Amino acid sequence: MPFWLDRVKFRSMPPIPGARSFPDLNLRTYVRDQFTGAPGIYCFSLDASSLIAVGLARTVYHLPYHWAEMWLEQRSDREFAFYSRRRLANRPVIFKARYRGLGPRESQMRSGSFEHFITERSCLFSANRAGYPIRANLHYIPWPLEDAEAEIERNDLAASIGLELPKTGPVLHYSRRLAVYIWPAELVRRPALATGPVPVAASPVG
Repeated sequence: MPFWLDRVKFRSMPPIPGARSFPDLNLRTYVRDQFTGAPGIYCFSLDASSLIAVGLARTVYHLPYHWAEMWLEQRSDREFAFYSRRRLANRPVIFKARYRGLGPRESQMRSGSFEHFITERSCLFSANRAGYPIRANLHYIPWPLEDAEAEIERNDLAASIGLELPKTGPVLHYSRRLAVYIWPAELVRRPALATGPVPVAASPVG
C-alpha cells in the first residue's frame, strides 16, 4: 500500500526536519485484539524514504520499517507513478507501479462491505523487543475511498518475507487524502475483571 505522508508531527512538539513529508509503503494484514476483539492492522514490513522517520517508528512503535530510495510522481489529478527500492538490503526489494483513482462511489462504505472491513480499523499492532504484542490506538475520519486501477510492474514485498501472493487479480482502491491520529503504544492486555461491592453478613455481638 503506497502513501504520501504529509504534515507528520508529534503532539506538543514542533515538526521534525526530514520527517514531516515523505513517501511510504507498507505490506499489511487485518487482525483483531485477542482479548477485546478490536479490529486493527499488522504490518509485515514498511518502507520510507525518511531515515529519521524510520528510526523514530522503529524506536517508538517497534514497527518493521526499512529505509528506501523512493519517489512518487503525480501525473494528473488522480494518477501517480510510485517507485521504491529498499536500501541496505541483502537482495533487491523493489516496488514499481502506476495507479489512478476512478472517482468516489458512496455505496462502497456500507457496513458489512469489504471496503468497510479494510478501513474500519481502530488500532495498529506490533511487538516490542521482548516479543510481547503491543497496540497503538488510531483515530481517523471515514476514508474517502474510490475504485482504482493500476499497472504493477514489480512487487518484491511479499517474497522478501517468504509469502507468495495469489494468482488472482488484486482488488484496488484509492484515497485522495486521510487525516490519522495515533496514540502511544501499549502492551496488549487482558481486560481487568470488573469489581463491585462484596456482600457481607454481620451479626451483632453483645
